Amino acid sequence: MMEALNQKSLERVVSQKALQMGNSFPCQICVVGFLCGVCLTSLFLATLTSLGTFELGGISFSAISVGTSSSEIISTDCNFVPKATEKIIDSRRSKAKTKDDRVSLLYSAWSSFLAKSPSEENELLLKLGLNKSNVPNAPHLENCKLKAQVNERLDKRDGNENFPPWTSWKGLLETYPAAVTNDHFTNFKHQAASEGGHPPWITGSDEENYPLTRKVQRDIWLHQHPLNCGDPSVRFLVADWEREPGFGIGAQLAGMAGLLALAINEKRVLVTNFYNRADHNGCKGSTRSSWSCYFFPETSQECRDRALELLDNKEAWKEGIVTGKQNYSSKQIWAGHTPRLWGDPWSYLQPTTEINGSLIAHHRKMDRRWWRAQAVRYLLRFQSEYTCGLMNAARHAAFGKEAATMVLKSFSGQWPKDVTNDKRFDIEDFVWSNHKPWIPWPLLSMHVRMGDKACEMKVVEFKEYMSLADRIRRRFPHLNSVWLSTEMQEVIDKTKGYSNWNFYYTNVRRQVGNTTMATYEASLGRETSTNYPIVNFLMAVEADFFIGALGSTWCFLIDGMRNTGGKVMAGYLSVNKDRFW
Repeated sequence: MMEALNQKSLERVVSQKALQMGNSFPCQICVVGFLCGVCLTSLFLATLTSLGTFELGGISFSAISVGTSSSEIISTDCNFVPKATEKIIDSRRSKAKTKDDRVSLLYSAWSSFLAKSPSEENELLLKLGLNKSNVPNAPHLENCKLKAQVNERLDKRDGNENFPPWTSWKGLLETYPAAVTNDHFTNFKHQAASEGGHPPWITGSDEENYPLTRKVQRDIWLHQHPLNCGDPSVRFLVADWEREPGFGIGAQLAGMAGLLALAINEKRVLVTNFYNRADHNGCKGSTRSSWSCYFFPETSQECRDRALELLDNKEAWKEGIVTGKQNYSSKQIWAGHTPRLWGDPWSYLQPTTEINGSLIAHHRKMDRRWWRAQAVRYLLRFQSEYTCGLMNAARHAAFGKEAATMVLKSFSGQWPKDVTNDKRFDIEDFVWSNHKPWIPWPLLSMHVRMGDKACEMKVVEFKEYMSLADRIRRRFPHLNSVWLSTEMQEVIDKTKGYSNWNFYYTNVRRQVGNTTMATYEASLGRETSTNYPIVNFLMAVEADFFIGALGSTWCFLIDGMRNTGGKVMAGYLSVNKDRFW
């Protein structure tokens, strides 16, 4: 009994001492510090596992993954079991790694679709342990060969019809077997061709484009594709593209727009000849040194053959059956008369360009603005298979991993383990075939022109462009993505200061310092210095919004293409008011 009492007394003494120690200030600090340290460390580890880093368009972006939040792992009062937390964290790390591995595998599988031949594509897929049948559809890529075939059919007359088969159906729908054998469909197609359907390269109604765009595009096509190119009454204007080093692609397009105006005014068929920017190994066969390497030719092959044949005929030159650039002054080419066949539709252009917070109701040379938009839209009406491939590669480099994450998230099961060879349905091949490739909508395109452009116009700092971007986002808060086009490395560097935006851009060496554009392009080589601006141009045309500099010819032409591509009401925000054109 005495022994038990002594034991209890001893325990009371120890407890009192422990209590006294626990109430001491230094001890409390140690305990609180230890617990806070454990909390912070656990929170840091959990946060790391909830972040995924991926690279898009040359810039690394971090995105918070969808899943269990850190608050579910760590309670606010820090009552948790360390070993259990470690297991959860390890599990999340494992799942995140598995997810990243699948995204990378799908991205690599889609990369094989960019191969130059089917055999090379199959070889690349085989190395990944896959075959094409178990690879999900790439929403950001197009079937360039099929698209070129469809467009070629839409750029030729069907038999002796006046027009190509332009009907109200798009894509491959009119090739659906049930429609092909339907007499009513055949009669309607004949009627539509006879009456002249609207060109399929125009998106939207007349209200969504510059005035008369659909009619003008149809009439230009008819002018450039006479029924009989061998008819003695058919005359030609044959012209090389501008080739001086100081002429960028924008200036070349502006010059050719002037020549097309001359051809229409003089009732001649314009035939473009040597295109220096296509004189490289990427343009194969007959498309080398030709506009047709990048876009469909401006006239039929029959007219081209006839025009080139007449070049060697002295009588044809003497009689004016054929003319060339040497027959016209620079003023006629660059500032000549806009065709008046359609009246003066530029007189009622609506103000959709903003500078310093105000809409600009009138530019100088409104007729030139309207005409250049029509001419460039016609010259770029259909992409070649080569250009389609360039766009596929650019979208894949910029958006490919984002697309892979999106597709795998929607996939039921675990790809590629649970994949099944689903049967393709008619709606996929005949209806959905016409849908445009996916890009991260909504998208803002921004062309920042600096460097030697200062000799022509006032250049504006990047922050001014971003100020306009923030204005757009205040009206459209779901806008987060910017396709950035610029030749200056300093602009790319400055994007790091805007972490609340996702920037995409082509991966190309950029200009450092203030060298001339001609010198910079020469350092890139002809193929690269042509391909990447064309990609940027077409991405700007497809984007939802556009910010540029009104004094830039390149921005001027982008705006024109957008205003003949169904985007009049998207507007155009300019950082300067130089020239007004």
